[in-house]
Amino acid sequence: MARSSYLFTSESVSEGHPDKVADRISDTVVDAFLGVDPYARVACETLVTTQRIIIAGEVRGPGEVIGGLEEKIRAAVKDIGYEQSGFHWATAHYECHLHAQSADIAMGVDAAGNKDEGAGDQGIMFGYATNETPELMPATLQYSHNILKVLADARHSGNEKGLEPDAKSQVTLQYENGKPVRATSIVLSTQHKEGLTPADVADIVKPYILKVLPGDFITKDTEWHINPTGNFVIGGPDGDCGLTGRKIIVDTYGGAAPHGGGAFSGKDPTKVDRSAAYISRYLAKNVVAAGLADKCTIQIGYAIGVSKPLSFYVDLHDTGKVDPAKLEKVLPELVGGASPRAIREHLKLNRPIYARTAAYGHFGRKPEADGGFSWEKTDLVDALKSAVN
Repeated sequence: MARSSYLFTSESVSEGHPDKVADRISDTVVDAFLGVDPYARVACETLVTTQRIIIAGEVRGPGEVIGGLEEKIRAAVKDIGYEQSGFHWATAHYECHLHAQSADIAMGVDAAGNKDEGAGDQGIMFGYATNETPELMPATLQYSHNILKVLADARHSGNEKGLEPDAKSQVTLQYENGKPVRATSIVLSTQHKEGLTPADVADIVKPYILKVLPGDFITKDTEWHINPTGNFVIGGPDGDCGLTGRKIIVDTYGGAAPHGGGAFSGKDPTKVDRSAAYISRYLAKNVVAAGLADKCTIQIGYAIGVSKPLSFYVDLHDTGKVDPAKLEKVLPELVGGASPRAIREHLKLNRPIYARTAAYGHFGRKPEADGGFSWEKTDLVDALKSAVN
């Protein structure tokens, strides 16, 4: 029996969170290679800690790219805003341990003779969409992202000089009949300049938070927890070690939908961990945008070196206006069978568009003129309606 009333919570972390710094660096490496060779292979992991940046992994592409990575990575850290004694874009120690991609992996992925390009690994990927926000994303996660984004914009603009890059948000909403109706609690922890009290920080951030949430969501009963530890001066990689791929739930649906387990950042689009998660979101979003369901979850399964998906599953959560089995037949056909090659070509993923995805979610974003966030388009709506009717 579906519950009519419940609380649900999602969190987000800012671009200055140590794990997100690592994601940004890993995706900067991906963009550096794809910017020179659209078919380069990259699997880059990053570790950041006090005054230290370490990258490692496997690549296949122009060797000269590696020599220019340090400058690009330092520029990315500078853009985030780290100029602290414990982590500074100009003075942090940098190490690169990238090496050539395994020939065994390459053999499974590469097209050869009658063999099409295979998946870069086995795995299960999920996509999700819900009509509870204009972005067709879970409201708890979308508002958590939006809070941090507006605060980052205020920091970057110089309007809020007391804020530093590291921050976390968490939003709990009351749902009635499956729809969010009010905020029961707001949690915001942000790194700040020395000397500010939690009350000072609350005075800075509350006006921004109030602008993000719908006006009637905040009530007299809403609980506020602003910097509840009392002090947050030491932050970022100086306060906590950061690693690529540790915020996969923040990156996707905030716990409102399943996740297959694979991280996105640092991976070129032959890795289905990334590309198939993007196509799954794209298809689920178009189903909801077409009015065929209020919610949609899609799962696609792959085997390494095999181009054809092993499975394609659609769940409309009892909100559908069409048989999900019909969508399971129609949706793959609209994207060339959902093979790794077809996904890359349909969404035009072989471009340097990934560093911008590293913070504030890979989904719920606006498609951009240069092809960024192409998986957020709703250009299949008419074709879907025609196919199911």
